[in-house]
Amino acid sequence: MAKTGDRARPTAASALGSLDFALDRGSPVPLYHQLAQQLEAAIGHGLLAPGNRNLLGNEVDLSVRLGLSRPTVRQAIQSLVDKGLLVRRRGVGTQVVHSQVRRPLELSSLYDDLETAGQGPTTEVVRNEVVPAACDVAAALGVPEGSEVTVLDRLRRTHGRPVALLCNYLPLPLLDLDSARLESTGLYRMMRSAGITLHSARQTVGARAATAREASRLDEEEGAALLTMQRTAYDDTGRPVEYGTHIYRASLYTFDFQLLVRP
Repeated sequence: MAKTGDRARPTAASALGSLDFALDRGSPVPLYHQLAQQLEAAIGHGLLAPGNRNLLGNEVDLSVRLGLSRPTVRQAIQSLVDKGLLVRRRGVGTQVVHSQVRRPLELSSLYDDLETAGQGPTTEVVRNEVVPAACDVAAALGVPEGSEVTVLDRLRRTHGRPVALLCNYLPLPLLDLDSARLESTGLYRMMRSAGITLHSARQTVGARAATAREASRLDEEEGAALLTMQRTAYDDTGRPVEYGTHIYRASLYTFDFQLLVRP
């Protein structure tokens, strides 16, 4: 696994210079794949940030530094081009495009997951108000239709890039949802601080095309692929405490599943 030093620098040359690669020449894993994995980890943790470029021009430096042939380094870089993490542009060189957020499918908050992964999450609270519960919201939260609930609309970014639009509904009264605090931490973290113990959730994952408004907010093209998630979370007494409808940029975001064979 790559050991990392300073955060992303302005150019790929200085950023690469801060990375300490560890290659196991006795491993059955090909050297190009080991290098590609460590470069991908550096991109994923923001050490090689979007805009870092001229990786191709540093093939010679990398090959000399690591004792690898240029074709081996070139193959590692090409594998990341094939994954969409790097792009080759005429007159510019090989440039870091983005790091994709890979989120485990478990009962956790997006903010906590991004922070743990070193993705530098920030939040913009677009809406924080009390509204009458629509039919689907009322059914999810187990409250009468038309009763008052809190609705939160938030735009979540990583390294300054918009990644997700989050819409959450919470029953009243549950906790004090201060917008300033919501912009500095995650909703689930606020729940835990208020003594709410999350226990389980029902969740549905899907996909659809972005509307013009969604595309504008997420810096995508209209019709771009979006991942969708609907989740109802319950506390340790079985009470519904949150209903969320979220959309994520498919170009930057994936869900990870672990599948087990039923005995």
